[in-house]
Amino acid sequence: MTRATLYYSKNLNPRLCVAVARYLGADLDYVGNHLLTPDQRGQIATLNPMGRYPILVQPDCTSLWETDAIICLLSAQVGSDLWRTGADQPEMIRWLSWTGHHLIPAGGVHYFENIVRPTFSDQPENPDVMASSMNDFRTYAGLLNDWLATRIWLVGDHLSYADFRVQTLMPFARAALLPVDDYPHILRHAAQLDTLPHWRDPFAGLA
Repeated sequence: MTRATLYYSKNLNPRLCVAVARYLGADLDYVGNHLLTPDQRGQIATLNPMGRYPILVQPDCTSLWETDAIICLLSAQVGSDLWRTGADQPEMIRWLSWTGHHLIPAGGVHYFENIVRPTFSDQPENPDVMASSMNDFRTYAGLLNDWLATRIWLVGDHLSYADFRVQTLMPFARAALLPVDDYPHILRHAAQLDTLPHWRDPFAGLA
């Protein structure tokens, strides 16, 4: 292995990781899980004890997992300030933490129930869980929408990793039946990211 390899699937966090890695221009090999043999898939747990993607394997065969950690490393390697390291870093970390603990868990229920589970089960969703998570999603989406009402970007005056992170769900939002049309500032923010080719289609040109 002469350069690092990013192993990915096309789910929420791996999609984000591939999109941002390609935006950064990181010098990586990309291997989708659809290209792995069953034995190779079984070996994923040796690279990530969670058994999930994405996983970055370095030339020395050490592995790094979790999307945010991978982007932190890649940003440093390419010399980008996408991952803020100065006075703006706490603000960026706040949005990463908030997204991971609040926005994605709420919207992720609908992502799973409306997109993922129908591929392997016909069991109906729990309506109480769906209603509760929708209420949570509306609360958090409303907060983000209000925050973006007076800002072009989340942190400072230009793009940061926080902007990508809070939009993790957006490429799947309509299929997940999330009511994103109710939040015009989130849609405007999403449209800004959609001007970036690797965000619109992270997997273009990959096997």
